Amino acid sequence: MLTIAADPKHLGAAVGFFSILHTWGQNLLFHPHLHCVVTGGGLSPDNQWIASRPDFFLSVGVLSRLFRRLFLQALESAYAKGELEFHGQLQLLGDPQAFQQHLAPVRQTEWVVYAKPPFGGAEQVIEYLRRYTHRVALSNQRLLAFQD
Repeated sequence: MLTIAADPKHLGAAVGFFSILHTWGQNLLFHPHLHCVVTGGGLSPDNQWIASRPDFFLSVGVLSRLFRRLFLQALESAYAKGELEFHGQLQLLGDPQAFQQHLAPVRQTEWVVYAKPPFGGAEQVIEYLRRYTHRVALSNQRLLAFQD
């Protein structure tokens, strides 16, 4: 987001944001994804506020492709430095050729970036954060039985 937002073709400003990493979805299956809250504009190189258009922040297609490229570059760099460990069924990925074959379809897959309209104000941001930072996978409501 920082790279694309800084590009004058897109916004030409340094934006602020924070991210929350989730590793599971509502169905409790493995589904790694990020929730990001981003400022609705940013500071230009001469420290002037540049607001994004009300109906558009940054191209989700551009964000998707850049994030995929940078993520895969960082993953390959960590692999090359021996910073990744593979255990159990993933142990085969310790072989460089198997690792590259595993990543091949990921390089071709369109990664999903979804952007919602801006929040209405600080209270809505806090409510959003509450939902996504204080929710656990196995809450009391999901328990079907408790015995012995």
